[in-house]
Amino acid sequence: MIRNLKENLKTNIINMRGWHTNRKLLVLESDDWGSIRVSSKNAYDKFLKAGIPVDKCPYNSNDSLESNMDLENLFEQLCSIKDSNGNHAVLTANNIVANPDFEKIKASGYTEYHYEIFTETLKHYPQHNRVIDLYKEGIGKGIFIPQFHGREHININNWFNYLQKGDKPTLMAFDQNMFTIARGVGSLCRNENLDGFGTYSLNQLTELQNIIVEGCNIFEKLWGYKSKSVIAPCYIWHPIAENYFLENGIEFIQSGRVQLIPGMEGQALTYKRKFTGQKNDLNQIYTIRNVTFEPVTDRNKDWVDSCLNEISVAFRWKKPAIVSTHRVNYIGSINKVNSEKNLLLLKKLLQEVKNRWPDIEFVSSAKMGEIIKSSETL
Repeated sequence: MIRNLKENLKTNIINMRGWHTNRKLLVLESDDWGSIRVSSKNAYDKFLKAGIPVDKCPYNSNDSLESNMDLENLFEQLCSIKDSNGNHAVLTANNIVANPDFEKIKASGYTEYHYEIFTETLKHYPQHNRVIDLYKEGIGKGIFIPQFHGREHININNWFNYLQKGDKPTLMAFDQNMFTIARGVGSLCRNENLDGFGTYSLNQLTELQNIIVEGCNIFEKLWGYKSKSVIAPCYIWHPIAENYFLENGIEFIQSGRVQLIPGMEGQALTYKRKFTGQKNDLNQIYTIRNVTFEPVTDRNKDWVDSCLNEISVAFRWKKPAIVSTHRVNYIGSINKVNSEKNLLLLKKLLQEVKNRWPDIEFVSSAKMGEIIKSSETL
């Protein structure tokens, strides 16, 4: 009871400040597309036998590079419903554009980092030969819109520290063409090498600029347009990164409820609360996720009901409903049942949204940013 009251209070607080609109806007934001996670079911089984608790982490239990079937099944659900303007549901697919080149890194004795564009990574996986064509099909239909999530989803410095000191779980993962692995229940992003924009020294800030520039250039070459928005891996980024974003055409910054700011030279993380419509000194606009649809993280929760309640609160405060729903929810390569169950829940959610709010509008993150920018009303 007390927990529910606290969650309800948090949900209302996050919607109190910022940009307002009478329109019923629904945005589905989904991170990690293009990034590797668990390379195969065989790899998952090997980790379990070795006593590594991959089964305790929903990402290590289910997430993998998206396959042809993953995208085909997702697109089927997105196309199953239309909004008040006749548009299908749209997923903003926040895209990691590169992954480690494991062969070159190993050849260097773990002293040099090399990456490959994720289109090359796809060639190492079975049943992934149509993924890029499906991306383009989704873009053409307006149901699957990539935006920039990072060059890779890796804190390279942290990962190399583990590799160079011979950390056994990290080396075991490396041998399976993986860069991250569960180290225990509730492990932090940084412990699992996932904070791709995490910068903890002045030298790393300089490296970050190159990572963002190269990542944005790769993104534009892949999809034929510049990304208008960005979401930092693990919601961790230094304020200086926003300058690099702007230099590469990024106007809108997706975020969780807070920005996590990496501490320099051993200092702890700090955070700043954000709200939708807030601007930084560069006139970039923040958009804040105020709805959570992550059924993979808790099988006992009624995610459709919970999500509908959060959407209702957002609309009551005249805010867009910005839904966090990571790729892992829709991946079936490791665990087929995972995607099957969650896609049915997604379909049910979208149908219920349309029934409750007939004037609903499905928009991408970039489109929502343009709507906020054009209205300028807080």
